[in-house]
Amino acid sequence: MVTKVLSFPVTMKFGTQEDTIYPSLLVDAHQMILVDCGYIGALPIVESELRKLGISIGQLTGLVITHHDHDHMGAAAALLRANPAITVYASTRETPYINAAEKPLRLRQAEELQKNLPQEQQGFGKAFCEMLRRVEPIAVDVCVEDGMQRDWCGGCTFIATPGHTPGHVSLYLERESVVITGDAFALEQGQPVIANPQFTLDIKQAEQSMWKLLGLPANTYYCYHGGTYLPQQA
Repeated sequence: MVTKVLSFPVTMKFGTQEDTIYPSLLVDAHQMILVDCGYIGALPIVESELRKLGISIGQLTGLVITHHDHDHMGAAAALLRANPAITVYASTRETPYINAAEKPLRLRQAEELQKNLPQEQQGFGKAFCEMLRRVEPIAVDVCVEDGMQRDWCGGCTFIATPGHTPGHVSLYLERESVVITGDAFALEQGQPVIANPQFTLDIKQAEQSMWKLLGLPANTYYCYHGGTYLPQQA
């Protein structure tokens, strides 16, 4: 099997609005690793997009969760029910939120913000908190740290990219010259920006993490929000 790193779209509708996110897939002769898996209810769409790539849910061997946010791990429990053999990877710092040993930081943040929302935004805030509470926890099989390596696609390094959340991680595949950013940064009008700054827990750290990734010798950046960034064409 040819080694490849892919990014594919997952589009979901929320009322009158539509959002597209871009999970990534690492494929080699021995592993098929999905990086982040989308919102609650996204599994059928993920499954359909993988099928277009000639891959089934049953072939996946691993799931990397870059951080505990509903759009990155909302479909994780459903995915594991469909394929219990998947090995789950996440940073040591994010693991207590992913497995529900501790209350997720995003939920804590949303509940605090809810207290001060104007009356006209109270309904939205309440619905957002409820959605965060609906994210099913899952067990993490392998806790990763900054610099930890795996042999996926000829070599994959986990890079600590805190800011958006304290334990956020990104992936660097040196041989493939690819970075999978997660929410370390997003793309807007084709340019790197801080992902969802209004929800970023530490803006200064987030800025440092973004520039850390942009300083790597990579030709392709797969951004969860915004798609593919090619620095040489920017």
